[in-house]
Amino acid sequence: MSYEKVTRFRSDLIIGTKQTLKAMKRDAVSEVFIADDADRNITLKVEGMAHEMSVPCHRVDSMQKLGAACGIDVGASTVAVKQ
Repeated sequence: MSYEKVTRFRSDLIIGTKQTLKAMKRDAVSEVFIADDADRNITLKVEGMAHEMSVPCHRVDSMQKLGAACGIDVGASTVAVKQ
């Protein structure tokens, strides 16, 4: 279900950890998707901030599949949906 949801919101996505963190600081994110196979040190920051800000955080199994759902040719460790 999560990949389909990402595909549905393709025009309202923020792709990548840095951009996701910046958007979360601006309170511009409604939910976050994190790939399980991404570097845990990187994703912990996003997961922690999502928890602090009460932003729903969903886990998916593959960076490659998450990137494909976003319409990009590379993997994505984190993706956020804009509010």
